Amino acid sequence: METLDLRVRLEELAAPIVNRSQVLVVGGGPAGVAAAVTAARSGASVTLLERYSYLGGLASGGMVLVLDDMVNGPEITVTGIVSEYVERLQAQGLAVVPPAEDRRTSQELWNKWGRFGTFDFHSHSNPKPICYAAAFDPDGWKRVSNDLVREAGVTLRLHSWFSRPIVDGGSGADNGVLKGVVVETKAGPQAYLADVVIDTTGDIDVASRAGAKFAHDSYITTLVFRLGGVDTAEAERFEQENPKEARAINRRIKRLLGGAWELWWLKTPLEGVVWCNAPHMSGYDGVDPADLTAAEFAARDRITEAVAYVKENLPGFANSYILDAAPQLGVRQTRLLEGEYVMTKEDVVSRRHF
Repeated sequence: METLDLRVRLEELAAPIVNRSQVLVVGGGPAGVAAAVTAARSGASVTLLERYSYLGGLASGGMVLVLDDMVNGPEITVTGIVSEYVERLQAQGLAVVPPAEDRRTSQELWNKWGRFGTFDFHSHSNPKPICYAAAFDPDGWKRVSNDLVREAGVTLRLHSWFSRPIVDGGSGADNGVLKGVVVETKAGPQAYLADVVIDTTGDIDVASRAGAKFAHDSYITTLVFRLGGVDTAEAERFEQENPKEARAINRRIKRLLGGAWELWWLKTPLEGVVWCNAPHMSGYDGVDPADLTAAEFAARDRITEAVAYVKENLPGFANSYILDAAPQLGVRQTRLLEGEYVMTKEDVVSRRHF
């Protein structure tokens, strides 16, 4: 990020202490909600802070609308809070999950479930096996998050943007103890204190500002979007009956988007609404506001051009329209905390216990 070689020294901040709790969680995405709810269920007093007007992070605001990578072959390896999300969303008709008897490999099952994204992305088989996964609605995720937090008795504050850490006894990971945070709000700065502070901001905003060591890197950034008015039955029929022509059209669409996964559109629990996990963009720093601004503009330009082509050329999409774009950019990697131990591939493969 380019800056002027100048500094402004700000006056010392006096922020009113508005809350004390045993556990303070900063960041209300999936990790933050899980941490807060689990701590509260264990009997701790918990406060959860979130900068936006909703909970869910990239699952809701980033509209990452498929829960995948939850299996190792036939074994379901990711459970706990996420299972509660899936069950509650299914009960509301806002999640699609293949039943156990359909979690296998066949062309018929691929035709039935593949376009929901509920398959094993890591498999090398063709077609890929259908597995335990969930295609869900983003607003439903927000509502379930609200319910989980409320039922657990978590003190929640939305519209509270982390500003600075409160470190007792000096600065730096080796010198001080993190005692809380200051957030910026419409009411001005506010301080929250706790015995334990958990950083679930995604970019380790709290830990890095408190002096913890970290590495900084970047990866693909994506602004996903949804299209309404899609005749998914016609689109799938065309794809199955004209695979060569469909592949050619989709290659062109992905070039216009500047990058996408193999299936650039997936079905959702809502009739006629599809989720588009694109455009993928590289070269942007997810903690640099100038880069984030440029990425937002570039993504919308690509989406507009691609959708115009889609409407003219892809059967089933003639009456489609841009329903919405995610309010949050999908930033996959920025700061990485340098912890006490770096997990290796062998640790994962061997299922090492710590």
